[in-house]
Amino acid sequence: MAASSRSAREARRRVQQMEAKRELRKEQDKRRKRDNVLAISAGTAAVVLALVLQLTVFSSNPTEDEYAAAQAGLTTPSPTPSASPTNAENIPKPETAAGQTFTGELKLNSGTLGVELDGTAAPQAAAVFKSLADQNFYAGLNCHRLTTGETFGVLQCGSKAGDGSSDPGFTWGPLENTPQDNNYPAGTIAVARSGGNAYSNGTQFFIVYKDTVIPADAAGGYTVVGKVTSGLDVVSNIAAAGLKPGDNAADGAPAEPVTIDSFSLK
Repeated sequence: MAASSRSAREARRRVQQMEAKRELRKEQDKRRKRDNVLAISAGTAAVVLALVLQLTVFSSNPTEDEYAAAQAGLTTPSPTPSASPTNAENIPKPETAAGQTFTGELKLNSGTLGVELDGTAAPQAAAVFKSLADQNFYAGLNCHRLTTGETFGVLQCGSKAGDGSSDPGFTWGPLENTPQDNNYPAGTIAVARSGGNAYSNGTQFFIVYKDTVIPADAAGGYTVVGKVTSGLDVVSNIAAAGLKPGDNAADGAPAEPVTIDSFSLK
């Protein structure tokens, strides 16, 4: 009887251990699934935020509706890729830059960049920026916007009002020399525009200080007008200083004001 009782107790103990292990495995499975969901959700949120920033950062004057639409559907509302330029008579003709290469300097309060504009690949854009530079348009304007994402780094400059708004009396197109793969290598100089509108280029441009991917929108990509030939570290140092306190973690005004002393091309 004693031996039989011990065997019974041992059997019950083994059953209890098996049940405990089974419950532990169930709990571990639940925890893994829950952690996976949290990880996927966090990853999705990061991707959405990155795309929202990419879709809105180069808009000359993004509205609250545009930003909300970007958050909801990752698109901008009411795209108008076939819109017309304004004050077309004041826009330099592409023929004035076609086939030419313009070199010069963009002097910021924090250092000087050597630049080159490509009138073969982007004659309309090169003609516009050569004309603006010749008029000393950029002297005293600022670089109002900086992005500091891991693979999304640009400095945007040239808003006449200094707040990112465009000049409604001076818009032009079409898009030229837009990357087919949406990749903008470090050193790229490209033209800022409103989302979804190929004829909303204006006076603003952005400098890419590290390799960046910018998804095309309803209108396409962004016109690459030239490149930085020297001094790109000036922009990298601006980015390293970070953003103005209170701005978005990866998109806002530079911590220290960045102004353009002069922009010269020849």
